Amino acid sequence: MQSKLITNKSMLRKLLSFAFFLLVSTYAFAQNTVTGTVTDNTGMPLIGVSVIEKGTTNGNVTDIDGKYRIHVEKGKTLVFSYIGYVNQEVEVNSNIINIMMAEDNQLLDEVVVIGYGSMQRKDITSSITTIKAEDLNVGIMTSPGQMLQGKVPGLVVTGSSDPNASPTITLRGASTIREEAMEPYYIVDGVPGVDLSLVSPDDIESIDVLKDATATAIYGSKAANGVIIITTKKGKEGSAHISYNGYVAFEKVAKDLDLATAEDLRNYATANNFELTSDKGANTNWQKEVQRTGISHNHNLAVSGGNAKSNYNVSLNYLNHQGIIRGSDMERFTARAFGQTTALHDRLTLSLGVNASQTTSNEIPTGGSGASVTDAMVYYSPLQPIKNEDGSWFRWNGVTQYYNPLSMINEDIQNTVYRRMQMTGKADLKIIEGLTWSANFSYMTDQNVKSIYHSTKSQIVNSNGEATRNTYFNNMKVFETYGNYQTTINDKHRLGVMVGYSWEETNSNDGFGLTVKDFYNDAVKYYNLSYANLIDGMNGVESGMESTLRMISLYGRLNYSFDSKYNFQATIRRDGSSAFGKNNRWATFPSISAAWRLSEENFIKDLDVFDDLKLRVGYGVSGNSLGFDAYTALQTYGVSGWFQYTDPSGVTSNMHTIGATRNANPDLKWERTGMLNIGLDFGFFNNRLNGTIEYYDKRTSDLIWDYTVSTNRYPFDKMTANVGDISNKGIEITINAVPVQTKDFTWSTTLNLSHNKNVVKKLSNETYSVNYIPQADAGIAGNSGVQIQRIMEGCPIGQFFTYEWAGYNEDGISQFYVHDPETGERTGETTTTPTETDQTKTGSAQPKITYGWSNDLTYKNWSLNLFFQGVAGNKIFNALRAQYNSVTLITQGKNVLKEALTDQRYGDVNSQYASDRYLENGSYLRLSTLTLAYNFGKISDWANNLSVYATCNNVFTITGYKGTDPEVALGGITPGIEWRDNYYPNTRTFMIGMKVNF
Repeated sequence: MQSKLITNKSMLRKLLSFAFFLLVSTYAFAQNTVTGTVTDNTGMPLIGVSVIEKGTTNGNVTDIDGKYRIHVEKGKTLVFSYIGYVNQEVEVNSNIINIMMAEDNQLLDEVVVIGYGSMQRKDITSSITTIKAEDLNVGIMTSPGQMLQGKVPGLVVTGSSDPNASPTITLRGASTIREEAMEPYYIVDGVPGVDLSLVSPDDIESIDVLKDATATAIYGSKAANGVIIITTKKGKEGSAHISYNGYVAFEKVAKDLDLATAEDLRNYATANNFELTSDKGANTNWQKEVQRTGISHNHNLAVSGGNAKSNYNVSLNYLNHQGIIRGSDMERFTARAFGQTTALHDRLTLSLGVNASQTTSNEIPTGGSGASVTDAMVYYSPLQPIKNEDGSWFRWNGVTQYYNPLSMINEDIQNTVYRRMQMTGKADLKIIEGLTWSANFSYMTDQNVKSIYHSTKSQIVNSNGEATRNTYFNNMKVFETYGNYQTTINDKHRLGVMVGYSWEETNSNDGFGLTVKDFYNDAVKYYNLSYANLIDGMNGVESGMESTLRMISLYGRLNYSFDSKYNFQATIRRDGSSAFGKNNRWATFPSISAAWRLSEENFIKDLDVFDDLKLRVGYGVSGNSLGFDAYTALQTYGVSGWFQYTDPSGVTSNMHTIGATRNANPDLKWERTGMLNIGLDFGFFNNRLNGTIEYYDKRTSDLIWDYTVSTNRYPFDKMTANVGDISNKGIEITINAVPVQTKDFTWSTTLNLSHNKNVVKKLSNETYSVNYIPQADAGIAGNSGVQIQRIMEGCPIGQFFTYEWAGYNEDGISQFYVHDPETGERTGETTTTPTETDQTKTGSAQPKITYGWSNDLTYKNWSLNLFFQGVAGNKIFNALRAQYNSVTLITQGKNVLKEALTDQRYGDVNSQYASDRYLENGSYLRLSTLTLAYNFGKISDWANNLSVYATCNNVFTITGYKGTDPEVALGGITPGIEWRDNYYPNTRTFMIGMKVNF
């Protein structure tokens, strides 16, 4: 029996062994080993080509000889992919498959949006940077400008964590000294001057930044600061496509001010033998009480689709951005609908679009003289409580300009509702082969309703309740018609001609408002002004003065390319505007540029080094008419005061006096900017390494400013006139590279660097003269009227002009160097009572270098993005340190920075003086964005694609700056200051999101 059992076991082992052998043999037979070599079109082997069985993760990469080996069944498909080459798919029908990869010219053939048309990048002669949607910044974006920070060389973007603030944007340096006219001109889907609140970040397909005058001159009088063209997503042929993108974000203050605590103040008072009369026994952390974790969320739902004749795209977006300061938040609804269809045998294309948005902004008080929430959370003493025992807000009357920040948040509210709507229609008619005539019309309207209420418990307005409400309307109509003709002759000569006409009318500042006070209670706030009991007569009424501006333009462009080797472009625009003096209402803006693609020359091809090499040179002129109304060049009169009038019957009444408010200047004209641009585009290693080097010389003349004039000659003491000149010269470098590419892992990186030198060349002429223009009262106690910057000839905008700190005198009082009033040089003396003549140049707010560095790493379905950005070589005036570094504030009953207790001399009454003591190095390097994402791909028949991501903004910052954050505004005419009154702490944001396509 045992022998039989052994025999059966032996037979079982043999059967199992045979089955295993059969299985292995069958598997080996089915796998079919495929080998081969992958080369380029010259026969050179390619290393690192990815060879993958389609639809699987089964794959390999080529070795140093371009050889590969892979096990795959016959009948399956292999996919060969390599950066710089076109993907190839080959069906497996043999054991040896050799592949020759064709170069991918996608980078050169990429279509770039230019004014009134588009071109292939290889034919571009101007300086244009294109950022695709997937490369834009990720975060809580309330403006498309924030999405470009650090992405475009020469474009300086500085943001704020305040949900109701807009970023400051400057392209290739400031080319005007008018604060309201410094930003680039925005074009959305071909429509000029669109309000960016109508554009949801999720609807953006790409952004093209036109930087030099040869690109911007086609937009003439509004393009001196550069042009940013936004292209939104359109529907594509196929079944309906539904997508959702949403996130939730959590914001916290990245770095708090290091303020003295209640214990610190008590210990300091004991050590210096003085009494804290303001001590109420509390231990309040005002920063903690005022701040919160901001929770924000965004949702975007889009539906698109189409067929061979028509396409459509409809989207809805909702954003709720909660600020980290209590009482500050923003809510926005955006809706967009676009439809396009063809007719007349596909010769006529018609498109219609409607965009609408409503933004509700809740803001906190940010006024001067202490009436600012964020200022109060710094100066309010931790020795004092938030509320009294009866529940009312604590108030201490021992010092002026001293307001409880929690009281301001709750009792002094401000709300603004912005409503925007845009309707567009466009028709494109193909008249003959190559000739298309286009016409589009756009109507935009907006309404702003602002409401302010100071309650009966307000500490900053003692009016027993005061309400202000105003509303203003604006609208803009734009009609443009233009024709584009393109033809190719003998496969070598490409010719393009564009001519057009534009008409624009803008109506603005149509509105009124009312301020009333003395309410019975706070029940209705500003919702029913008739419940108030008092109004300050006509002083309680405000009114706008409607302004109607019209502009007519004629423009044209000529493009010529010979075999994509020699490229030439010329543009011209003739603008007429009602904003300027009757003697200068028309101006002409020309440009000319050329490009030589050296990589198409045999002597460059024979080097076998460059995949692309193009030299570009261009010069053009553009203008700046932004920030004007219809009355800028006209004599205007307005209310100037009151007088008593007694009529014949003896009745006396108060009547308004009317006086001049502006002088007429019939010679007022455009600011004109001429720019020379030289660029070199290059590509190596099958364009795995490519980039651009640019040099520009940008000079603006006829700068506009309000100059003081004699009232013996003119009715008003200011004249708006063209006088000044300003220069910007710079270098920009962009490098794109793919250092690593394997079957599963890819690392691509982009680095951009830019340097700009800004100099004010002239401010005066024989008619209008000024030695300098003082700017930037930092609002520091004891420095009333002291301006810490000057706009002056030979210096950049943002030139700091402060006292020079000379340490302490024998009494422990800060002293400052004395300067000769004639020469401006130090005399060798010091003083504790400096005057205006002792101010001197102490630094510039203009950075020497701005940069951005993006890194994308992908491993299978995982992707990681690290984006660094920063500036170097600039100065920041830390007004917060200057104000709160004085121990005299403690004896007044206020708080100070903790460093004041150790670094300042007790009794130093001069510590707050606006000197270079508070001028700091503003250089920084920041890991601005860190995003980790996972793409699940198609997860079912109803979900085509699903990806989830987590992002952290403002991960860390390397800087020597002593303030909370070195990212201060670098735009405008007072850059580089961390202001005291409107200080808003910068934040660190954590967000998680999901994208899904149905």
